[in-house]
Amino acid sequence: MKTGTSATMFQRVYDVILERKNYSPDNSYVASLMDKGIDSILKKIGEESAEVILATKNENRKEQIHEITDLWFHMLVLMGHQGITLNEISQELEDRLDQSGLGKKAQR
Repeated sequence: MKTGTSATMFQRVYDVILERKNYSPDNSYVASLMDKGIDSILKKIGEESAEVILATKNENRKEQIHEITDLWFHMLVLMGHQGITLNEISQELEDRLDQSGLGKKAQR
């Protein structure tokens, strides 16, 4: 069985993405996606989001896990491209823990 927390795994994957950002686009999927630019990254996120929706509608748990993983991976690629850290996302989530979702939405 693998050890480590979910947060640790996300950090490990994010660190690999940042490392591969500097690879040749010919040798790395991440580098090639980043080299193509933000529109290509966003297109992949859109595709993966649609695949999550379809897997969920099909009520296929294994497929849902696979597609959610793909979506999260591409979100991490986006974050790496934009220089957004996991700590920034964690802080935003922490800030929201003590707020009512409906109250926050009403403030917008």
